[in-house]
Amino acid sequence: MFVALDGRSGSGKSTVAAVVADRLSVAATARPTVTVIEGDQFYAGGSASSWDQRPAAERANRVIDWRRQRTLLQQLRTHGEATWHPFDWNADDWDTDHPSLRPEPIRTVVAPVVILEGAYSARPELHDLLDLRVLLDVPTDVRRRQLLEREGDEYRADWEARWSAAEDHYFGSVMPVQRFHLVLASP
Repeated sequence: MFVALDGRSGSGKSTVAAVVADRLSVAATARPTVTVIEGDQFYAGGSASSWDQRPAAERANRVIDWRRQRTLLQQLRTHGEATWHPFDWNADDWDTDHPSLRPEPIRTVVAPVVILEGAYSARPELHDLLDLRVLLDVPTDVRRRQLLEREGDEYRADWEARWSAAEDHYFGSVMPVQRFHLVLASP
């Protein structure tokens, strides 16, 4: 089963994916029972000044390299394994208009459950490769508090100024709640 675990930043996608993987893990098997793929590894790069000039719809369309995600999902479905080069968040030049990818590839194998977690992971271009599209719907104040705890106030303020409009567009027009198979709402 190929699952997209989508939601706005700070909604807890990585945490939920880790809990699901832990609960579904079977220690006695040599092969994994859950494969988790982090959507942030497919960040498309771009300088802050370039992103700031783009309208929200273009930011939402270009922030994650869904074409590379699509290739990865196709490889897992067809060949049972996939290799990709993740975005290098530690590179000195990560804030440039050309994506900085780590030279060492990541290799993964298919498991009974494959979770692609991250904002924009359930986009329409991937629907034919996904069996289940899950939305984590968390109140804004909770997400902001979690972003503050995780990233600090300066990062959170910068992120909100740069990315919240893109997420508004994506979750409002591209992937509104009714396009998801399952919505996990937080009170």
